[in-house]
Amino acid sequence: AHYWGSVMGLAHTYSAVLVGVQAHIIQVQADVGQGLPGLALVGLPDSALNEARDRVRAAVVNSGLKWPDKKVTVSLSPAWLPKRGSGLDVAIAIAILAAHGQLPVAEVSRILALGELGLDGSIRPAAGALATALALRRSASHSPDTIAAGPSDGRTLRAVPGLSVIDVPTLAALVARLTGEQEPDPVGDREMPTLPATLASVDEDTGRDMSEVRGQLEAKRALEIAAAGGHHVALLGRAGVGKTLLAERFPTLLPDLDDERALEVTAIHQLTGRGGNVTDGLLRRPPWFAPHHTASRAAMVGGGSDSKPSIGLVSSAHHGVLFLDEAAEFEPGVLDALREPLESGAVSIARAGFHLSLPAQFQLVIATNPCPCGNALDTHTGAQCRCTPAQRRKYLARLSGPLLDRVDVRVVLRRPSIASLRDDSSPEESAVIATRVALVREAIRHRLADTPWTSMVEVSAKELMQRWPLDVSAANALELACRDDSLRGRDRVIRVSWTIAALADRPSPNTGDVEEAVALRASEDQWVA
Repeated sequence: AHYWGSVMGLAHTYSAVLVGVQAHIIQVQADVGQGLPGLALVGLPDSALNEARDRVRAAVVNSGLKWPDKKVTVSLSPAWLPKRGSGLDVAIAIAILAAHGQLPVAEVSRILALGELGLDGSIRPAAGALATALALRRSASHSPDTIAAGPSDGRTLRAVPGLSVIDVPTLAALVARLTGEQEPDPVGDREMPTLPATLASVDEDTGRDMSEVRGQLEAKRALEIAAAGGHHVALLGRAGVGKTLLAERFPTLLPDLDDERALEVTAIHQLTGRGGNVTDGLLRRPPWFAPHHTASRAAMVGGGSDSKPSIGLVSSAHHGVLFLDEAAEFEPGVLDALREPLESGAVSIARAGFHLSLPAQFQLVIATNPCPCGNALDTHTGAQCRCTPAQRRKYLARLSGPLLDRVDVRVVLRRPSIASLRDDSSPEESAVIATRVALVREAIRHRLADTPWTSMVEVSAKELMQRWPLDVSAANALELACRDDSLRGRDRVIRVSWTIAALADRPSPNTGDVEEAVALRASEDQWVA
């Protein structure tokens, strides 16, 4: 075998470790020097990574390569970052081989290697390959320019634009590529400047459509506004009035995720295992999660132990929808844990051994009955509510005021009359409504083109008033209607009014838009009636 020189037996390459749902690029340095033969790993490796000593050595020998008969030291930098998992095996192997002179140091130094090594030298998938690609793409210009991974990870990585991917099944094949003994594969090793137009969603078609819902015109209008502006929704109504029916069809009104959001969502779901198989394409549809009301706080927002942090449903629903059916049956502490993510779009988890900040920018949809028996608000013969006013107030009080204050659209549903069913004899299909929603979102993005925001719900209250003030008549209507509302509620009314104006193709909200936005925040009296 040909040997390349290594300065003082030193070489380095790159890999990545996961902290929560984010990947951090690390440098893997290898030194082959004098001393008793052995391999030392430094840089806070965990027990699984410490086992890499035996895996890497067996893989190198079984690949027909020479293991250094010297003292080998591998440093994982930065040293303060905990290293977990077995995805650094390939990087450790090629760094050692380069330091021993069996690989060109310059070639190895521009590679980010991912994968676990089998004892036979095969390269197995690594956790968080897509998250690693996103981290590499967003990192400084001096970072490595090529990712080397196994075949299954290679198929996923090619979905990331602007990356060069080396797709190899074994360590021996990777060594052959780096030494020039094997020609690059024109299909397996290429740069993807843009995402493939034919890249399919892996979401399954639920078959649900808004045309299946007759009546409830006001509720369908409210959901269209919420979908267009990214607003949170709360639905209140007696049992069987159609709350769940409407909420389950809400995702059909949302447009497909753009390239950047699809990459983020797929990276998260690749780590959590929720949402099905993500190795054959990107998750193009917004994720949808509907946890049972017995879900714990840790399951909702995340947590876990020092050795194994867990990702909550609010992060799994990033850029999607979190639906809480029978919301008043959830533990109040679980519901109140949603208040910070709803406000900031992220959730911070602190434990003795780690501190994580996880993305959690989702739309919340709440559906609840008005009382324990579910028959309040629209009673009829045979299903009369027997709950006392105190029981109703206590039941709905499980939805705290601060939580509801963060919900932009609050709708009270009642049984549709025969006349309303007749008027809605040919309800619109979801595709028709979704087209309008997509146009409105594009119009809002165009309005915010010179800003860091993509929707009005992301704009801070200060910037909202300075850059997009309401005209005098609309401002007066807002002052009159929101005298008893909180400042947060007032700001949310303004954002909803901008969405309503965009749906009507108006450049700014008028008095009618503000009044409709106010009406969509049903008063507390309606919610306890």
